Amino acid sequence: QVQLVESGGGLVHDGGSLRLSCAVSGRTFSNYDMAWFRQAPGKEREFVATITGYGGVTTYADAVRGRFTISRDNVKNTLFLQMNSLRPEDTAVYYCAARYRTYQYPYWGQGTQVTVSS
Repeated sequence: QVQLVESGGGLVHDGGSLRLSCAVSGRTFSNYDMAWFRQAPGKEREFVATITGYGGVTTYADAVRGRFTISRDNVKNTLFLQMNSLRPEDTAVYYCAARYRTYQYPYWGQGTQVTVSS
């Protein structure tokens, strides 16, 4: 079983920055593809960014490309999301997720709230 715990959310002004972390335990972290998703009030959950287990290949949603950076530390078993130039529309609960040799992400954290005030 894989356990994921997010941290780093909070309240920030328009244009500000936050760094989210996701601590992972239970399996060999470097084997897993990792991702960030978010869900705003009244909206469906949406993909934000992903990073592969080997090679660290990254992919971003159009809405965050150029402002957000996903990264991982395979020694500390931690996933990061550096969020710069935040906008009110980035307000959401952010979730980290993990998968290993599957299309879907079966492992999820509990989420961390990010609120961007205008």
